[in-house]
Amino acid sequence: MYKVSEFSELTGLSKETLRYYAEVKLLEPAYINPNNNYRYYDDGSYFLAVLLVKLRKLGFSIQEMISVMEDESFTHLEYLLKEKKFKIEKQISELQLQIEEIDDFLASGMEE
Repeated sequence: MYKVSEFSELTGLSKETLRYYAEVKLLEPAYINPNNNYRYYDDGSYFLAVLLVKLRKLGFSIQEMISVMEDESFTHLEYLLKEKKFKIEKQISELQLQIEEIDDFLASGMEE
């Protein structure tokens, strides 16, 4: 079992983030000591935390992460990842068009 400070250091999630994740039932402590309310995490919690860190880096919202954790299905996660990838590719395409428009505008100004 890991104390919150140890778990925070191990996962890279701040104590505040861990508290928030517990509050929204995204990552709850494995055990809460009834005498002092200290929260403890276990190895299973660690693997969930690593997944959550990865999902955040991939741009998942808290609600999307909750959806993944509630569903516990790789098929659902795969669908969400493909959807996220499609949206990013669309954004890249739109930004590329903006770059081309800027280049065209700059080129037309230099010709005059």
